[in-house]
Amino acid sequence: MAELYRVEDLGKTVSGPAGELTILSGLNLTVEAGESVAILGASGSGKSTLLHMLGALDSPTRGRVLFEGRSLNGLSCAEAAAFRNRQLGFVFQFHHLLPEFSTVENVAMQAVIGGMERHEALKRAAAALESVGLAERGAHNVTTLSGGERQRAAIARATLLRPKVLLADEPTGNLDEKTGSMVMDLLLELNRAEGMTLVVVTHNRELAARMGRRLELKSGELYDEGRV
Repeated sequence: MAELYRVEDLGKTVSGPAGELTILSGLNLTVEAGESVAILGASGSGKSTLLHMLGALDSPTRGRVLFEGRSLNGLSCAEAAAFRNRQLGFVFQFHHLLPEFSTVENVAMQAVIGGMERHEALKRAAAALESVGLAERGAHNVTTLSGGERQRAAIARATLLRPKVLLADEPTGNLDEKTGSMVMDLLLELNRAEGMTLVVVTHNRELAARMGRRLELKSGELYDEGRV
């Protein structure tokens, strides 16, 4: 498999009332194309911060993140937005669907923002909703969907443009056990059937056990099977 991500000596500090706070310290990581990787850790361990830097939503204090050999450090706002739109899909614990739009319009939005004609984006969005079992819910306002349906709609939106990477931040954290398992089934099927690289941050060890590789963040450092 080809190397997709390379993280080198990654560090992140922020200023707080008591001085500088270290969130991440000297992380090194590689992720190959087509992998499924779980990043475990307690709340506040830096999981989301790491995911945001993989997604060019945040910048490190030191070190760098490379995607297919290209550094994400120092991208302009426009370059970072274009990178996210073309290469990545995001799934968050809170789905971030917009209540003033229908389900199919929410799913189509990323394609429209990327410059696709609206009618084509809506056509693709309808097909994406069908693939996640929501074909009959496209015209409904998202406020009428259940929690599991909203998360499936968010996955349809994230994968609409067939990104190389799906980054998921606690994707089942707001769901009951049965619905969470169904959502995880869907994410893993996208990884297996589409070859989409999957990076999931979670505190749920049972869900992480279903991923191809498991890492853990402790005190700002990344461990693999107990070793730094």
